[in-house]
Amino acid sequence: MKITITRFVTLDGVSQGPGSPDEDTTDGFARGGWLVPHIDAAFVRRTSDWLDLADGLLLGRRTYEAFARDWPEITDPADPFTGRMNTLPKYVVSNTLTECTWHPATVLRGDPVRAVAELKARPGRELQIHGSARLGDALLSAGLIDTLRLVVAPTVLWTGRRFSAGPGAASGLRLVRHDATPAGLLFLEYATTGEAPRGEYEGVAAFV
Repeated sequence: MKITITRFVTLDGVSQGPGSPDEDTTDGFARGGWLVPHIDAAFVRRTSDWLDLADGLLLGRRTYEAFARDWPEITDPADPFTGRMNTLPKYVVSNTLTECTWHPATVLRGDPVRAVAELKARPGRELQIHGSARLGDALLSAGLIDTLRLVVAPTVLWTGRRFSAGPGAASGLRLVRHDATPAGLLFLEYATTGEAPRGEYEGVAAFV
């Protein structure tokens, strides 16, 4: 299977608390909910299309527990995500989770990179990481991520946890798709290419 990351970020790279003011107040973060004013029909269509590609969700413990609390409570039959989020297999990378309440769920214990690599080797389409920033960073650094999908909101927060806060290995990316919504969200889809290339600027002659 391929492993993909979907991450919502601001123009200055903040990925913390996109959905509501109290979604993630870690370290006193008080500017949550910044994505919501920019959500439109185009955003819903694209993110729904992405979710259609999933054969499972790959989550860290904290994100799993937050999702397990919230997703089963969404009962609106018109919601385009709830049915799939609640029924897709969940794989939780954790050595501390003692009970699963959001099923179907499997806990991956032991070394996280090795456990995910073994899961990735199975046949299937995509294992999708939503939230779970620390897990996503670790797997990106380990070279296990195939696709990175960013939804960039037209806002600058100046504070909050950044996407790919590190430390980790440098990663190369290749842009495979990009477009924008009427509300100003930018979709960027990248394929990973291995270690980030490096070069040295040699003036105009280097480009002619």
